[in-house]
Amino acid sequence: TDPAIAGYNGNPQWIAFGAVVIGIVLASAIQLLTGYFTETTRRPVRDIGQSSETGAATVILSGISSGMESAVYSALLIGAAVFGSYLLATGNATIALFAVAMAGGGLLTTVGVIVSMDSFGPVTDNAQGIAEMSGDVEGDAAQALTKLDAIGNTTKAITKGIAIATAVLAATALFGSFRDSVESALPAAAAGTFKLDVAQPNVLVGLIVGASVVFLFSSLLIMAVGRAAQRVVLEVRMQFRTHPGIMTFEEKPDYSRVVDIVTQDSLRELVTPGILAVLTPIAVGFTFGYAPLGSFLAGAIAAGVLMAVFLSNSGGAWDNAKKLVEDGNHGGKGSAAHEATIVGDTVGDPFKDTAGPSINPLIKVMNLVSLLIATSVVKYSSNTGLRVGVALGAVIIIVAAIVYSKR
Repeated sequence: TDPAIAGYNGNPQWIAFGAVVIGIVLASAIQLLTGYFTETTRRPVRDIGQSSETGAATVILSGISSGMESAVYSALLIGAAVFGSYLLATGNATIALFAVAMAGGGLLTTVGVIVSMDSFGPVTDNAQGIAEMSGDVEGDAAQALTKLDAIGNTTKAITKGIAIATAVLAATALFGSFRDSVESALPAAAAGTFKLDVAQPNVLVGLIVGASVVFLFSSLLIMAVGRAAQRVVLEVRMQFRTHPGIMTFEEKPDYSRVVDIVTQDSLRELVTPGILAVLTPIAVGFTFGYAPLGSFLAGAIAAGVLMAVFLSNSGGAWDNAKKLVEDGNHGGKGSAAHEATIVGDTVGDPFKDTAGPSINPLIKVMNLVSLLIATSVVKYSSNTGLRVGVALGAVIIIVAAIVYSKR
């Protein structure tokens, strides 16, 4: 048994209970915070709506600043939950990891509410879209659907915030497993020497690379959405040009072509981000060693939580700012302000529906890959040829995938 655990005198039942309570409180705090930054009745969204009177550029700037601010507060909440779990263990690092894992379990006790809120958003969004396309729903009914859609945008943002919180808590617990795997693979003479000292250049480089991967991953996904959208727009324009009867309702559009474009692009564009998530830890581990690999994970977690919340909340705020204008504020539908918020909503869709939620599995995948290769990184640390070959191969594949995705 681990001496650190065997010599602990605290009551594990109370630690588990306290950690679960911390997780539940964290879920409630994220819900309140996300609601503040994305609800149409709150100041951030109303400020974005106000900025629509001066054009699309100010809408974009307001949404970005609001999302960045919300990311800071969410990260502080998650950090407070992790530190609170650590305090429950009274300084015992091993027990602290157990407490963090239990806090994640407490967060997931709200899974029923999370699934309900996550399902509510797409249902109301599709209902409002169908009603708008049909043209048969007007007046109070249309207004009610618009309000429900706005609420759905908020509930979706809340569930994304909770999802990234679970990813961070799970990654923190997995980081303990990573440390144990490294220390078990180290020779007896070096046992207990694993530490992340950022004064060491290679450890600092690992931290920087971990943070940069989150940005590269997000850029790949946003670019992928942009390319697919361009193809859809060109296809729609072509159909309008070659089938003028579509505008007079004498011909039906070929919807299948657009579905094919989106489906094919989504599958093809999935390859590069997947390769990046799997091979980057391998490249870092075999190039710099196990300590930089640990700092790589720390950098990815830190940048990932900020980026994910920023993208999700800014996208939700832009969407609800459009709903606010459509409710008759700032000129209502068809006004210049409405056109400005449509631009913001268009920018926000890949933020909140693609890049933001995808950072959650990115963090988990990179943690799992790092955990799986940890013993190999330590075992072959003295085999320079093997390390160079594996690292070089991983880097070449990553670069080739990125270059191919931009063709």
